[in-house]
Amino acid sequence: MQPLTFEASKIGKYIFNKVPEITAFFWIIKVLCTTVGETASDFLNVNLNFGLTNTSIVMGVLLVVTLIWQFRTKKYTPFVYWANVVLISVFGTLVTDNLTDNLNVPLEFSTIFFSTALLVTFAVWYWREKTLSIHAIDTVGREAFYWLAVLFTFALGTAAGDLYAEALGLGYATTGLIILGIVALFTVAWRLGLNSILVFWVVYIMTRPLGASIGDFLTQTPAHGGMGLGATLTTLIFTAGIVGTVLYLAIFKPDVTTTEDVKEEITEEKTHPHILAQVIVVALLFLIASVGGYYWRQHQLYVAQQAALSAAAATPGAQSSPLGDLSNFESISQATLDSVNAGDWSSANSHANDLEYAWDHAEAQLKPLDQTAWTHVDGAIDKVLREVRAVNPNVSTAQVALQKLLGVLGNQ
Repeated sequence: MQPLTFEASKIGKYIFNKVPEITAFFWIIKVLCTTVGETASDFLNVNLNFGLTNTSIVMGVLLVVTLIWQFRTKKYTPFVYWANVVLISVFGTLVTDNLTDNLNVPLEFSTIFFSTALLVTFAVWYWREKTLSIHAIDTVGREAFYWLAVLFTFALGTAAGDLYAEALGLGYATTGLIILGIVALFTVAWRLGLNSILVFWVVYIMTRPLGASIGDFLTQTPAHGGMGLGATLTTLIFTAGIVGTVLYLAIFKPDVTTTEDVKEEITEEKTHPHILAQVIVVALLFLIASVGGYYWRQHQLYVAQQAALSAAAATPGAQSSPLGDLSNFESISQATLDSVNAGDWSSANSHANDLEYAWDHAEAQLKPLDQTAWTHVDGAIDKVLREVRAVNPNVSTAQVALQKLLGVLGNQ
């Protein structure tokens, strides 16, 4: 197949294109998919007790199957396309989670790595195809570049979102508000003349941590500022929303690329030809804002850590440990074990939620003190969460996990 020259490959008023036109429906489903990516991976990893490695293998196999299906289709097919986006959102999340949890790769490194990988993908894509147009995904090569870029955006969005929400302790609510501000800023910049392809990919990246923030809000308990729907119900609701919206798109076709869409892009390229300069300026602004924000937040955390360590040192009889005072986590873990021993799984789940919330919000201050000790405790807590929250929990394995966690906490 010859590369698309915009006026070729017409089918009536439609243009041959393997991906959807960017409409409001696109962004609605994209946010739904990113939220499902977050909650579905949690459901499989924790509630079904698959574990991170097994969940990654299952999702990887499913993604390969749906991508083969996507590449074999002759035109944009909503159900096939969006099935790939859902699975790639889950898999992209798992890629970063594996690097962080299994290989102890710092989120800072993951963020830099996936940013570089995405920029290299775009550079090679443009060098080979002379266009980054999303109205011209009409060859195997362009489609491969497109899906590779999508994978890197999800992995990057996960790494950057977790870096600011968890490692820097901003929380998903604050991170979500920051993301909304960035999306609003780029929407205005697009209206003022910023290249639409550049804006598309920036917003595509940003919707990943936005979806995670929404998922966190919906799944967290009311006591922790959320709606308490849980990963299972949230996944089911959002999956139903995706299916319903995609069904509408399949019937009425509002997102099929038309000749008018292509004419608009050609006009934009002629009117605003300096896309490279815009990319450089945007990349520099992101670099300055991200690095500046990172070091400002790190300074805040350092001051808080020093104050906490000074207070602990001044406390009579305080025990020295690399992570400081962990008595709060021991108390919650013991309460969880007591509930499991009593067969009260509702209370056990409630205590597990408290444990996860407290540990996640302490990460930014505890992890820099001793990463090895923090990782040891974090792994033990993850095991407890999987056992207690399992769809069919087992008393003995939950007891063993909690007793191990108490031992780990007592030895830090």
